[in-house]
Amino acid sequence: MKNLDPEFYTDPALYERERQLIFWNTWQLLGPLSYLALPGDYLATEIAGAQVFVIRDNDGKLRAFRNVCRHRGARLLPEGQGNCKRIRCPYHSWVYGLDGSLERTPWFGDDPKFDPADWSLHEICVDVWRGLVFVALGTDSTLESQLAAVIGELVLEPIETYRPVAQHRLVFDANWKIYTDNFVEGYHIPTIHPSFFEAIEFEQFETTVHDNMVRMSAPAQDELFYRGRWLWMWPNWTLSVFDGGMNTSRINPLGTARTELIYGFYFCDEKRLDESSCQEVIAQNLAVIEQDFEICVQTHKNYDSHGYVPGPLSRKQEAGVHWFQSKLKELLVVD
Repeated sequence: MKNLDPEFYTDPALYERERQLIFWNTWQLLGPLSYLALPGDYLATEIAGAQVFVIRDNDGKLRAFRNVCRHRGARLLPEGQGNCKRIRCPYHSWVYGLDGSLERTPWFGDDPKFDPADWSLHEICVDVWRGLVFVALGTDSTLESQLAAVIGELVLEPIETYRPVAQHRLVFDANWKIYTDNFVEGYHIPTIHPSFFEAIEFEQFETTVHDNMVRMSAPAQDELFYRGRWLWMWPNWTLSVFDGGMNTSRINPLGTARTELIYGFYFCDEKRLDESSCQEVIAQNLAVIEQDFEICVQTHKNYDSHGYVPGPLSRKQEAGVHWFQSKLKELLVVD
């Protein structure tokens, strides 16, 4: 088994294929359902450059749309969480209902060929799994079929009872796949995460590959805030559990050499009463996450400089890396 060729991480043409075949053709984690409780509540974000939002309409139905005005393509809603009575374009004030229908076009003028019914917002797919909202720009797969093994993996975890406490956006200058390669193996823990290494039984660290999921696990010492299980799900999201809560992340490319992580932190009701304890756990999580950035940045530079020839992968330590890279090649390589 060998590592991927550097061009998979640096070639703009391959990145464009990834956007089309992976990010815009799969279910993407958006955020907690609890943010969308009332009519007009919305969540807006980007998926590999494609702007989208989910909103609850006046009938209580969840709807998802491209965050694009049908007039001249302006962004309609600002990124993040909010509430609105109508969706008003900030460019020319076209107004849409919460169901996406075009309601008003101020000062547009008379045009007998113009029918507002033809210019509703582009609707996309939305679904919910255990309190988490997912959207798909275009896919033939159901959310459940993509989630696959994680459904059974978390069946005993009360994740839908956890409530969001914080969201953090972290950005670094490396390809999203370099970070993913790093996430789905524990081989780097002794050197990159020394405190983490001391808090687990590393000799018993295990990486196993399942249907659209990589599970990493190790017995944890009492002082470790994690519960010794870390999950990555195809194509780009993660979930890790700790005492009384969990974190999720979406690994989102901003280009061939820039990546953002959108991390959400969730706690049970009892834990949320102790705000200082929640903030301590969040800080500990972020400290571990940020330790990976520098090695990813420097690795990307070496890939980009043509100074790297693909090396061997460990069957023991890097089974998750091999599975992820094999899946990528199946999708992206044209014979």
